[in-house]
Amino acid sequence: MNSVMLVTGGAGFIGSNFVHEWFRQHPEGHVVVLDALTYAGHRESLAGLEGRPGFQFIHGDIADMACVSAILAEHQPAALVNFAAESHVDRSIHGPGDFIRTNVNGTFTLLEAARSYWQGLSASAQAAFRFLHVSTDEVYGSLSADDAPFAETHPYQPNSPYSASKAASDHLVRAWFHTYGLPVLTTNCSNNYGPFHYPEKLIPLVILNALAGRPLPIYGNGSNVRDWLFVTDHCAAIRRVLAAGVPGETYNVGGWNEKTNLEVVHTICARLDALHPREDGKSYAEQIQFVTDRPGHDQRYAIDASKLARELGWKPEETFETGIEKTVHWYLEHQDWVRAVTGGAFDAWLKNHYK
Repeated sequence: MNSVMLVTGGAGFIGSNFVHEWFRQHPEGHVVVLDALTYAGHRESLAGLEGRPGFQFIHGDIADMACVSAILAEHQPAALVNFAAESHVDRSIHGPGDFIRTNVNGTFTLLEAARSYWQGLSASAQAAFRFLHVSTDEVYGSLSADDAPFAETHPYQPNSPYSASKAASDHLVRAWFHTYGLPVLTTNCSNNYGPFHYPEKLIPLVILNALAGRPLPIYGNGSNVRDWLFVTDHCAAIRRVLAAGVPGETYNVGGWNEKTNLEVVHTICARLDALHPREDGKSYAEQIQFVTDRPGHDQRYAIDASKLARELGWKPEETFETGIEKTVHWYLEHQDWVRAVTGGAFDAWLKNHYK
């Protein structure tokens, strides 16, 4: 697909990786990125694309109807991929209003702008257009240790303001397909990790705190389980869904890598011990510190991605071990990016949150 694509939230973690991967797969492609550049969105994550033919960045808000409509009218995209979202559970607990505004109202605005644009297209362009909404496994709630992983038919049972706002956005996307015929696709992914991951989340936070000699905070006793998906595998899944997914369908994207948080942190420490040893010769694991658990902390997420494998032929390429190796290497080699996106408000937030 070499026609124009609009990527919302393209300066964030998964969005920026998607844009980089898209150009690797489609060197002649044309991508327009719309991003509000909130605390987790950074032009630095797209620096290698600035000035490239076929790439354009627009600073704007998905909740701004005039802005979104003008972009659609000017650039005439054949696809809209929506990564734009507030996504950190901890921040949603402290300030849920931002999550409702972006994840619910913003998605509504995108859908309405896209519907108006799509209805004005020719019949062939309408048939080719896709609106792909990127969501999360957290909308499904929490699993016990012996429960089957989340399938696409699992009932929605969100437990945090973040997951509730994403669940609401998923329902809006579904409704715009069934009511208006807008050709939508929804993907629900498990926990991503990899390059350009804003360091408020577990894996990059542990890497950076370890290198800085700070404590490695783990909620509760570290027994909470997540399925981990390397971000470029996620990008490949989205490309596949865009190319061959059936409008109106939902596809779960998982890494088949269930790990407790404690396992994740010990794996990171082991890789850092090998790649960047502490000066005193001790393991980074000595910096682990258990902190008061998150309110309403879901015990386990697990994704059944067999539908995506069966119907569209996608499966992840990275194991957790190979993905973590690449991730640790990336952060060690990109301290300039880390310095550009942290400091100031970020450090103050961490100090307050983990006090």
